[in-house]
Amino acid sequence: MKKITLILLLFCAVFVNAQEVNYSIKNISENTKFSDFGVTYYGENSAVFASSRKDKSIRNRKWYLNKQPYLELFKGNITADGEIVDVERFSETINTKYHESNVTFTKDLKTVYFSRDNYINKKTTKDDEGWVLIQMYKAEVGENGEWVNIQPMPFNNNNYQTGHPVLNNKENKLYFTSDMPGGFGSTDIYVVDINRDGTYGKPVNLGPNVNTRKKEMFPFIDSNNVLFFSSNGFADGRGQLDIYATKIIGKEAIEPAINLGAPINSIKDDFALVYKSGDKTGYFSSNREGGKGDDDIYYFEELAPIKFDCNQLVEGVVREKNSGALLPGALVALYDADGEKIESMIADKYASFNFKVDCETAYKVVGTKENYDKDSEAFETSNEKDLELALGLTLAPSEFVSIRGQLMVNINPIYFDLDKSSIRPDAAIELEKVVRIMLKYPEIKIDLGSHTDSRAPDAYNWKLSESRAKSSLDWIISRGIDPSRITGKGYGETKLVNKCSNGVRCTDAQHQLNRRTEFVILNPEVVN
Repeated sequence: MKKITLILLLFCAVFVNAQEVNYSIKNISENTKFSDFGVTYYGENSAVFASSRKDKSIRNRKWYLNKQPYLELFKGNITADGEIVDVERFSETINTKYHESNVTFTKDLKTVYFSRDNYINKKTTKDDEGWVLIQMYKAEVGENGEWVNIQPMPFNNNNYQTGHPVLNNKENKLYFTSDMPGGFGSTDIYVVDINRDGTYGKPVNLGPNVNTRKKEMFPFIDSNNVLFFSSNGFADGRGQLDIYATKIIGKEAIEPAINLGAPINSIKDDFALVYKSGDKTGYFSSNREGGKGDDDIYYFEELAPIKFDCNQLVEGVVREKNSGALLPGALVALYDADGEKIESMIADKYASFNFKVDCETAYKVVGTKENYDKDSEAFETSNEKDLELALGLTLAPSEFVSIRGQLMVNINPIYFDLDKSSIRPDAAIELEKVVRIMLKYPEIKIDLGSHTDSRAPDAYNWKLSESRAKSSLDWIISRGIDPSRITGKGYGETKLVNKCSNGVRCTDAQHQLNRRTEFVILNPEVVN
């Protein structure tokens, strides 16, 4: 019975709830005693909708579940007061002897996505349980104005349903309904990217702000990325399908869904809401009491806008200050105006971070990472709802680093040629950093220590380290540093940082850790 329930939901009626009166509505004259629902704007002044009404050109076939003719797509002209007139069949190539409903068009009206029973090339396909399921298709306008090149969507599957397509304003995302595996409930709403080359990404579930353990369907997204959809799974519903709204950023609903209330929602099924682009009018469908037939089309005017909590999204990237390199793994914290930490996160593999923040509020983000100085940026959000703010944090390498309980100057390793103690150009760059630190902190005192690994005789290593320490010390003093502020000594292999002593087998990398020149701060209190 699972498949019967889903097909009925996809192509019959839907249910709803009530709240504040933010809309005026009317039942349009074109409704019949059969099922009429799912209006889509077809240009500025025309509409396409689904209906099971009788038509001379349609075979007298009835769907066994509701004893009505199979759903077909019709089109008509829209009058100034919202009526749909001059109704006729939409397409001889898209309409078949099976169900069709719920379409969406590109703005140039050259491409259409639509729902249909799993029927193409005059052949039906059933799932493993013997049911013909709803699938989503795409077609293009041919030279004669008729729809051609009808193709199933690449993510369709004979064993689950896809339908109720709607394009976003940029036409780079397609929202739809499906009961594919991995969802939250009976039917969920998904979004898929439309790539520039015409291919499609992987469908993404819109998550728990939209989808519940029950049924979500009939999505519509306006130019402000407000998603409208129907659900019977939220606690504030009236038991059947109600129409809800939420705000979408990227592929995520960032706001809890809001029930549109009465008169849009009733105690019966209310679904398939659509706004006219740039206007406060539109249509929805309902099988509520007082209608003309099974499902009816209703015209509405918005009297007051939907009120979401005012939120914005702040996002940014953490970079190394000098090189501009990304710094994934940095800790980024969000603080309020009083300096209280609100939340924190670790920058992802792209070094990016984001926080949801309130409108018209002052904040500060602080980025930290081991061996780097922290960076911060203060900002204040505006009253513009759902604005996305871009920030950037740049972390400079710390001047000092704590190693083995000692505070040291943070520089790159100083390398010497084999058996040599003369200062190489690359070593001079690092020693210059030490000079700058000593000039910046005129009271600082440093003990320079040169160390070797254990792979030569002890006496040789001691003598080599003494020579290298002296070369480094002399170089720094030659740059104008008072000799009383810096001492230098060679330790040979007497202060290894690991187990790689005489006779122990170690890798080159392990030995490299012991070949080092360190600049230990003797009076760390002057820099804290």
